[in-house]
Amino acid sequence: MNVFQRALDLAAQALTLSNPNPRVGCVIVDDAGRVLGEGHTQRRGGPHAEVMALRDAARRGHDVAGATVYVTLEPCAHHGRTPPCCDALIAARVGTVWVALRDPNPLVAGQGIARLQAAGIAVHMAPDAVAHAARELNLGFLRRMEQGLPWVRLKTASSLDGITALADGDSRWITDEPARADVQHWRARACAVLTGVGTVLADDPLLNVRLPDTSRQPHLVVVDGALRTSPQARLLAVPDRQVWIYGVPPAEPAARAAWEARREALCEAGAQVEAWGADAAGRVDLVSLMPELARREVNELHVEAGATLVGALLDAGLADEWLAYVAPLALGPGRPLAALPPLARVSDAVRWHWHEVTSVGDDLRLRLRRQSPQDAAPCA
Repeated sequence: MNVFQRALDLAAQALTLSNPNPRVGCVIVDDAGRVLGEGHTQRRGGPHAEVMALRDAARRGHDVAGATVYVTLEPCAHHGRTPPCCDALIAARVGTVWVALRDPNPLVAGQGIARLQAAGIAVHMAPDAVAHAARELNLGFLRRMEQGLPWVRLKTASSLDGITALADGDSRWITDEPARADVQHWRARACAVLTGVGTVLADDPLLNVRLPDTSRQPHLVVVDGALRTSPQARLLAVPDRQVWIYGVPPAEPAARAAWEARREALCEAGAQVEAWGADAAGRVDLVSLMPELARREVNELHVEAGATLVGALLDAGLADEWLAYVAPLALGPGRPLAALPPLARVSDAVRWHWHEVTSVGDDLRLRLRRQSPQDAAPCA
C-alpha cells in the first residue's frame, strides 16, 4: 500500500468538511506496513487528523509506540480550539513522522517539526510529488497563510460561442444536469461563494449547496454598491450560513441616509452589510475586498456572477483559477462570459494555462490556472 496516497485520500475526505482549517490526512503504520490507525481533520473545533488516527489506533487496540506516522501537513504546535497535535504524537511515543508539507501558518511554521525532533522523533519530508498533491488539496489555506488572500475560482457556464444567456436573460439550461450537479461539489468545498447584485436581481438565486450529505453551507458574499438587494431575496433565507453584503455609501447626505435605511433593512433580514471603499469607477473595490475576505478566514472563494463582476475580477488579475463549463451548442447573440475592456493588441491578453479537461455528461469542464506553464500540472 502507498501509505502517503492513503493519507492524501483521507485528506480529500475533508474537502467539504474542515473549512477554514486545512484538509489533512494521517496514517499510522507499524514496521511491517500494517495500518494501526488513520483519520482526517474534522469540522472546525473538532479533532485534527493526527488525533483521529491515534483514536482510531486505540479503538483497534493497537499500541503506536515506535510506529511511523504519515501526515499531509506539519502537525500543529499551538493551542487553538484543540491542543497541539505534535504534543499528542510525542505523548504516544511514535518513532518517525513523515510530513508532506510544512505549515505556513505563523503559529506553526516549523515549530511542530522542531518539537517532534526535540522529543527524539525522526522527521522526514515527503517526495515532491506528494508535496504537490498535498498542496493541491489546500490551495486556499496556503494562499491565505502565505499571501493573506483567498484562492479565487471563477465558475462560468457557456455555449461554444461564449454565450451565458440569450439577450433576454434566458439561460435555462445551457449545460445539462450532470454539469449543474458537478457545480454543487465545487460550491461545497469553498469557504464562501461570491456573486454580484446583477445576478441577485436577475435570478433571485439561492447559491447554496444542495447535496444530500452537505455538512456545512459556505458563506455568501454579495457585491452590491448601492444596496439594491431586496430584504426578501431568497438567498437571505438559507439556514446555517452568513451573508456578507459589501456596498459603497454615497457622500451626498440624502443619498447616504437612503443607503443607510436600505442597510438597516438588510441587516434586519439577517445580512451583514459592510460599508466599503470604491474603486476608480465608483464600484466596490475588489482589490481591497480580497484581503478582507482572507481576514474572515475564506480559503477558497467560489465565484458565480454575471459578465460585469467576472470581467472586473479578470481585469484586476484577482482570479487564480477558471472553472469553465462549455456546452456543445451555439447560441448566437446574447450575454457574454465577461465584460472586459478592449485591448490594444492580442499580445496584451493574459494567457491562461490548461490544468484539467474533463467530460461531464455531454458538456466539458475546463480548469485553467493563472500561472506559469512550468508550474501547471498536465491535463488529465
